[in-house]
Amino acid sequence: MMDWMKEHYAKDYAPNTRETIRRQSMHQFVNAGIALYNPDDPTRPTNSPKAVYKIEPSALKLLKAFGTDSWEKLLKSYLRKRPSLARRYAKERKGKYVPILLPQGRVIDISPGDHSILIKAIIEDFASRFAPGSKLIYAGDTGDKFGYFDRDLLLSLGVIVDSHGKMPDVVLYKEDKDWILLVESVTSHGPVNPKRHDELSALFSTSTAKLIFVTAFPSKLIMTRYLTDIAWETEVWVADNPTHLIHFDGKHYLKPYGR
Repeated sequence: MMDWMKEHYAKDYAPNTRETIRRQSMHQFVNAGIALYNPDDPTRPTNSPKAVYKIEPSALKLLKAFGTDSWEKLLKSYLRKRPSLARRYAKERKGKYVPILLPQGRVIDISPGDHSILIKAIIEDFASRFAPGSKLIYAGDTGDKFGYFDRDLLLSLGVIVDSHGKMPDVVLYKEDKDWILLVESVTSHGPVNPKRHDELSALFSTSTAKLIFVTAFPSKLIMTRYLTDIAWETEVWVADNPTHLIHFDGKHYLKPYGR
């Protein structure tokens, strides 16, 4: 699409503006029901490089009539139907989302994809087993960077994060232990390695609560690809073996370390 705009409108967008086009241009067309997002596979992850858009058939028919005698009639007909079309397609997209039951009892929906399925497992399975009673502070979403963010709770713990902060995929707060659990969900990106450990330590350096670093994998098979990268003094949880936790050395088992 960006290449087409460059060729036909002499508008040259930098390669790193792809996400801006998706969020600030195509997103509005999709919400209005004018364009369809991934109609061939609505479960395709939001950040997939295979993502596609298609003009909604009724909108395409209308556009083709522009400049003809039937334009006014078709336009009136389309405008009468457009609100219901937008609602219908919005409902169809919503049906593909991943529902997550938060520890607080509320249900949120995040974009479809393997990454979101693992985030759901972290919140519903890992948290209930290894951090019972914890509160969700943050859950990332490939379709919306802050899928869920209790900014006030994080602020009360001494941490201020702007929209550019390199947040982990899930942040939990276990009040009775005064722990913040920073969880990375690994389906395509890496685990809590030494570099990521330092980044998260810096990001949460003002926290009044103690920090625990966790890497979550969907399976042991995927975990084996990253074993040599995992930082010491962190925890590893595998979704297909949810009752077990792997501790990477150090003095404690599922306890924070002094700064």
